[in-house]
Amino acid sequence: MLAGRVGLVTGPAKGMGATITRALAAAGADLLLVARDADAIAPLAAELIATGRRIVVAACDVTREADVAAAMTLVDTAFDGRIDFLVNIAGGSGPLGRPFWENSLTEFEQIMTLNVTGCFLTMRAVMPGMIARGYGRIVNVGGTFGLRGRAGRAAYSASKWGLRGLTKSAALEAGPFGVTVNCVCPGMVEGERFDRVRGDMAERLGITADAARDRMAAEYALRRISTADDVAGAVLFLVGEHARQITGQDIAVDGGWVI
Repeated sequence: MLAGRVGLVTGPAKGMGATITRALAAAGADLLLVARDADAIAPLAAELIATGRRIVVAACDVTREADVAAAMTLVDTAFDGRIDFLVNIAGGSGPLGRPFWENSLTEFEQIMTLNVTGCFLTMRAVMPGMIARGYGRIVNVGGTFGLRGRAGRAAYSASKWGLRGLTKSAALEAGPFGVTVNCVCPGMVEGERFDRVRGDMAERLGITADAARDRMAAEYALRRISTADDVAGAVLFLVGEHARQITGQDIAVDGGWVI
């Protein structure tokens, strides 16, 4: 599906990032993997190299312009200057559970910088090459709180709404050059973060963890919590050829929570 393609993935090793990265590699893509902690990527990179994929790792804080520029020099040396697709997974949740007026300016700015500026910098870095080749796929990983407001999540929600605006404007500007830009918006995803949220709910309501899971799943049309594989499937579709006529879209992978 992606044989012969080269991708840049940010935040590739933690949480759903590792599952998405494995799916891209399994589809045949060679990858430049970037994160602030390059050592954290090393085991995953070794695993994928063993399958025959060409994998390059770079330490890169995506919020720093100089770091992104340095990572792009590896594209020239390792992949002949070519990036066919970009998947922006790196991000954070920022201050949670407090009204926005109790968030500090620093907290607000940090999450906006990570979730919006970080994607802007990587998108800007790959776009000239994509335009020159007349081909490119960009997928930003947003979130369902960028589709609905949520009390206690103001900074995070604002950042993901901002990422959607960046995605849509970029899609309009890049479309004439054969480049698609889309946003995958996961809801709650099985994993450590979900377990923490479920545990907090169980403690707060005086119920079991299983009962908390059932209560959360009942909010979704499909009555199940999303998995990292569900999100990876959406990303894989959007970077492939079957999605060539899809751009500027928000794809919610949330079991029907935002309907």
